[in-house]
Amino acid sequence: MSNVTRRNFFKLSAAGLAATAAAPLATWAAPAPSPFQRTGQPRLRLSLAAYSFRENFPMMRGKANTKMPAGKGTDMFKFIDYCAAQGCEGAEITSYFFDSESDEYMTKLKRHAFLRGVAISGTAIGNNFSLPKGAKLDEEIATTKKWIDRAVLMGAPHIRVFAGNAPKDFPRAEADKMVIKSLEECCDYAGKRGIFLGLENHDSIGSADTLIPMVKAVNSPWLGINLDSGNFRTADPYKDFAACVPYAVNVQYKVEIHDGPKASKPADLARFTQLLRDGGYQGWVALEYEAKEDSAVAVPRILKQMKSLMAG
Repeated sequence: MSNVTRRNFFKLSAAGLAATAAAPLATWAAPAPSPFQRTGQPRLRLSLAAYSFRENFPMMRGKANTKMPAGKGTDMFKFIDYCAAQGCEGAEITSYFFDSESDEYMTKLKRHAFLRGVAISGTAIGNNFSLPKGAKLDEEIATTKKWIDRAVLMGAPHIRVFAGNAPKDFPRAEADKMVIKSLEECCDYAGKRGIFLGLENHDSIGSADTLIPMVKAVNSPWLGINLDSGNFRTADPYKDFAACVPYAVNVQYKVEIHDGPKASKPADLARFTQLLRDGGYQGWVALEYEAKEDSAVAVPRILKQMKSLMAG
């Protein structure tokens, strides 16, 4: 260890202050909202979305899940156990399936995940900001803020949010303005609590051409894209995916992509993974399984494939 005398310490400190004073003003500016400037090698961390087992949870958006098969029920604690058993680093705990919205329930989830060695990679809500100014929109904003507080409580760094669908009599251009305004307010609230919001390519913003401009318009360092590989309804979903990677704060893999208005075809997960690497992505990649094959059979197989791809 070098021997730094008191006099030398002050000399070094003075030199450091002088260098700081000479640094460009941009060095001290707030971080650019996006794309995110990530340095170093890509880092892909495996997670699993609870939505993959949506039919197995007894609760769905605060109501009894009538689609739950007899004898195949689970809960969020068992889901975290499943993530641990499958070797997932993280668990994406979709809010739709919570048995309770109490602080006690949230802290129990956090404790359980910690003891199983599983990070809560994020949560997801089903908000709609594509509404006219008024009580309904205020309620959507208030609910989002409530879940930001819950994310802090659970130790979840990220929340998936939607732009939503506009009423038939509300023009899309006007709805987009309300989405941007709502996100600005929610991002200000989220940023003060250290929570990222990820706007998903969903509903009205199912292309890179509509999604990226909206993220830029919000202009917040706490907003990015929740990049869902299966939601692009464009001629080349891989091209849209690649364009969004630099803005991504969370990634969800689907095993199918859209092929026309209604059809679907198998997704090339290897290609998506390479696009993440090429874009320098660092963060969570969660499987969100929605295909027809039984999730109990398909999910372990796909997770194994994802592990191999992400390790390569």
